[in-house]
Amino acid sequence: MNQIDITASEEQKSERIDKFLASTENDWSRTQVQQWVKDGQVVVNGSAVKANYKIQPGDQVTVTVPEPEALDVLAEPLDLDIYYEDQDVLVVNKPRGMVVHPAPGHLTGTLVNGLMAHCTDLSGINGVMRPGIVHRIDKDTSGLLMVAKNDMAHESLVNQLVNKTVTRKYTAVVHGLISHDDGTIDAPIGRDKKDRQSMTVTRDGKNAVTHFHVLERFQDFTLVECQLETGRTHQIRVHMKYIGFPLAGDPKYGPRKTIDFNGQALHAGVLGFDHPRTGEYVEFEAPLPEDMAELIENLRKNG
Repeated sequence: MNQIDITASEEQKSERIDKFLASTENDWSRTQVQQWVKDGQVVVNGSAVKANYKIQPGDQVTVTVPEPEALDVLAEPLDLDIYYEDQDVLVVNKPRGMVVHPAPGHLTGTLVNGLMAHCTDLSGINGVMRPGIVHRIDKDTSGLLMVAKNDMAHESLVNQLVNKTVTRKYTAVVHGLISHDDGTIDAPIGRDKKDRQSMTVTRDGKNAVTHFHVLERFQDFTLVECQLETGRTHQIRVHMKYIGFPLAGDPKYGPRKTIDFNGQALHAGVLGFDHPRTGEYVEFEAPLPEDMAELIENLRKNG
């Protein structure tokens, strides 16, 4: 069993305990949380609670996460682009087109398959299908991910995500010309009720904040750097669409007529965090993949 401690903030006052825990960066589902509450594995201020418990500011919530089942995911030697590795953490540059963890339809060829062949010591906190995975990026987004090699590192990295101290900067090409150089999008994101496979800005969604800075303007496109304060599913893609500048090449959130790029032009280029063991801040930067650099150069030539 692994215990994760979370402190409730003022803005989370009166949220149900299951919704509160499902909104953390741990990527837990409400169904999963409700089962843990039922099993007495969720404790608030030292006492077990029911699923309808309403969070109060300052509540100390302890979740006892069950040990993962025996892992039944194929280890596959893949050509991983490892940027950093020690006994606690690993930073990998994921190529566009690679799925992070196995799921129906993608049981092989994922980052997790490759990680399992690369090293045997991955954190088990996130279960059998996602060993070591602390956060993720979409299949067609390239860039840096941090991976936990033990439970101590996993808990530290998750807490840093919850406390919004992890640096995550993305480079993106968006449709349209953004007139101002900097901006912040603060709009909650939740599942789209009309399309369960998509996310959208919705009043009852989870808190989501994205900061952006314009790097360069082209004829009909803008190159931006987006910095995540939170890490919701499809956050940058949904937020940029919400303000009228959807990502170029995005098949889900982009316009019908977009560039042919086999996915969104989005790269997680900068990742920084406090090392779980030493406490020292470390930061890594991955250059743009060749195809995205070529796209930008072509846009530059066209004005």
